[in-house]
Parts: sequence; C-alpha cells; structure tokens
Amino acid sequence: MSAGTGGANHAPLLENILTLNPVEQTAAPVRVAGVIPPYVRGTCLLNGAGRHVSGDFHYRHWLDGDGMLSALSIGSDAVRFTNRFVRSAKYVREQAEGKPVFRGFGTSFTGDRMGGRGIGLESPVNVSVYPFAGKLLAFGEQGLPYEIDPVTLDTIGLYTFDGQLNEVTPFSAHAKIDRGTGELFNFGVSFSAEHPTMNVYRFGSDGKLVYRRRWGLPYPSSTHDFAISERHIAFYISPFTLRMDALMRDGATLIDGLSWRPELHSRLMIASRETGALECSIDVGVGHVLHLVNAFEQGAHVVVDVVLFPQPLYPEYQVMPDLFSDSFQGHPVRFVVDVASATIVERRDLAYASSPDFPSHDPDLVGKQYDHFWMLGISHSGKPGRKFFDRLVRVDWSTGRTEEAVAPPLHYFGGEPMFIPDPTSPGSRGVVVCGQFDAERVATAFVMFDAFALAKGPIATMSLASPIQPQFHSTFRKAST
Repeated sequence: MSAGTGGANHAPLLENILTLNPVEQTAAPVRVAGVIPPYVRGTCLLNGAGRHVSGDFHYRHWLDGDGMLSALSIGSDAVRFTNRFVRSAKYVREQAEGKPVFRGFGTSFTGDRMGGRGIGLESPVNVSVYPFAGKLLAFGEQGLPYEIDPVTLDTIGLYTFDGQLNEVTPFSAHAKIDRGTGELFNFGVSFSAEHPTMNVYRFGSDGKLVYRRRWGLPYPSSTHDFAISERHIAFYISPFTLRMDALMRDGATLIDGLSWRPELHSRLMIASRETGALECSIDVGVGHVLHLVNAFEQGAHVVVDVVLFPQPLYPEYQVMPDLFSDSFQGHPVRFVVDVASATIVERRDLAYASSPDFPSHDPDLVGKQYDHFWMLGISHSGKPGRKFFDRLVRVDWSTGRTEEAVAPPLHYFGGEPMFIPDPTSPGSRGVVVCGQFDAERVATAFVMFDAFALAKGPIATMSLASPIQPQFHSTFRKAST
C-alpha cells in the first residue's frame, strides 16, 4: 500500500501493524534476549489506540482507535505481558451493538452520535496512564479518566475524584504528577466562541481538589499538553482553533471543526503553581506545539521546553494507515521566560528536525532542572509521502548534541520512550524502553537500550507472544520493595 496522498511510501508494510486487531492477554510469558539490569524491576505501563476497527468499520484517524492498556511486568525471574481494552462508555456500547456508534476525532458516519450529554465526543480513553493517590488512571483526550485495576487492567469505572468533578468537566489527557509532593496538576479548555476559558486543576496527594482556577484564552485553542515547574504552570497556546458549532453539525468531526489561524500568533501563558492564577501571556510568533518536554526554575526565570512545529500535527494522523504524509518538520525549542516583565529573555532552537515527538525524561525530574530527554524521530522527515517513527533519540540540552538508535529495515518504533534511572547513579545512568514493531513478520517487542549509549543498539529485546499496535504515552511503576 502506498501513501494516500500520492507521495512516496517511506514506511513500507506499515499497514500490517496499524490494521491489527490485537487479542487481550493475561500475564503472557515474554521471550527475553539479552540482559536486563537488576535495578529494572517493575511495570512498564502504556495506553494508546489499540485497534482501529469496530465490527467491519475502519476508523480514518489515529486518535479514533479504541483505548488499550498494556503492562510489561519485569521481575527478577520472568517478564510477563498483560493488555486490556478500556471498557469506556464508547467501548461498552459499541461492543454491545457490534458496530460503531459514536463520532470520532476524524471519523464520522451516517447516524453517528455525540457523547458527553450530546456536547462533545465520547472518549475512547486512549492517550495516557498514570498511577495517582493509590489508584491507576487511564486518560483520554476528552473528559475524565477511568480507574483501572492495577494488576488485571480491568476497568473499574469513570473516576470523578470522589465526586469533585463530573462527566462533562473539561479535563485533558496529560496530567502532570510531581513525584516529590505526590500532587497532580491538569487542565481543560472550554471552547466557547465568545469566552474561551482555560481550567487549571491542582489535586493533593490524597486526591482532594486544592483548586480549580479559570482564566480567559485569546481564542478557543486546541491544547493537548502543558508543563509544571516548582513555582509555575506553563502553556503553549497555538492558534489551532475549534468551532464547537461546526462539530455539532451532522457529519462534522473534530478535525472538521479545527482551523489553523497563524495570523493570531501563538502565546506562552504562565500561571502560578500555588494558586493557578495567570501571571503573564507572551506573543511567541507562529508555531504549533503538541507536546511540551518539561519546565523548571532558573533563578528569577522559568525555562519552558517544547517540541515546535510550523503547523499542527493532527491532520497528519489520517487517513489510516497513511500517516505523516506531509513534508513539514519540527524541532525542540527552549524558552527562558522572565515572568515579572512578561518577556522571553532567551530562545534556543536545537537543530534536530526529524519530526520528533513523544518526548520524555526522568519522571523524578518533572518540574526540575534536567539535561537529557528521549523522543522518537522519522528518517524521511521533510519528504512527502507516508512515514512513521524509526529513530529513538537522546537530546542533551547542556551540549545541544543528539544521539540516535535507528530501527532495522521494516521495523518501527512506537509509544513514548520510558526512562528508568539507575538508582546508584541518578541522572547519568539508566535504561530506556520503547516499543518496536516488525512490519514484515507482524511482531511486537519492547527493546531496552542503555539510555546514554543508544547507538550501540539494544541491550535486551522482550518479544511478545501476540502483536499489538504502537501505543501513545507511557509510565514506569517501580516494583515495591
């Protein structure tokens, strides 16, 4: 199959992976080749679009697939794998009827329904997963998370934070957890045409809501991610605007309601972590940010790191399986912000431009000074035609240098890389784990690299008994001692 746009096919056989309908597994044995360091004990947790079919119907957009959780459990004697589809309201209804029912992010069909009391999409809960306050929560792009059994991955139900929020509360998929305090921060956008609003949330380690703060946005921006530092909360607001009235039209998807309006310019908006109140809003020119990397305090300034693209990525997620067919490129950017004067005192653009995405770093350094982060890249970035991730990249902010691992031919990387630090040398030693997909053999493995020597290749390969699709975001839960 070639790229649907008529461009070159830079990702041959990708359809073999992206059209999988995986089976659910429970503690299935995983074949290990190589050596796993003894400090790597725990569970790699992932969430993502696990399948893109409902009955005989095929979804058009990567974000429309049913959410599926995966748990790669690494013990001293064995590695085992469990996966379960999230039993969201969407999944349960469509399984019962044996056909698609709800309109998707980029997919519509005759007779489809809206979700969220008819005012939004019914979330497939397919973006991220986080342990918080003694619970395991699966998040989707719209609405509240679902609570998940941490052992079996069975779905317990919609999680309302003990009734402090409700099912139509705007709530994003990219919560941030400070491992030092145990607090969870999140946000959600209210897409009013006249008064678009940012909702900012702070929860204590016990799950109690500390505040919900609201402040106005310059336009109804589709905002996917944010960052926290020790004193601030940072948002990169891009002029990728959503018209809810368009979404409510018959047959209109969320993609149909989104418009790229670069003339409005992007803004870096910084709020107080303590109170959630907006402190400054700065024009940063034109660009789109899907994922931020991290933020931290630097004296009187706050540093905000992002992956910046010249235009939005969401249109590149369709039509399945012909993804990333355009030729535009992104790269990491560091902003140093003087909040008091609402100015950018320094901007640093890194030269790596192979369409990087899914950035991650040491999770113990959320909101703190850090030097290294890992992400995925695309070899044929800048060229038209279907592409997919085939590079695993480490970035060192202190030197500006990058290091890569390149997937073998007809293999692809997928999902946010997981960094696991060596407790004897935090910050300078560790491993990174990432999904790798053999499109020719239709097989899935998790590959483990020395995080600071990617070019040497994997130190261990953990092959699954039954393949799954590439997933989105991940976290590592250490084994209890």
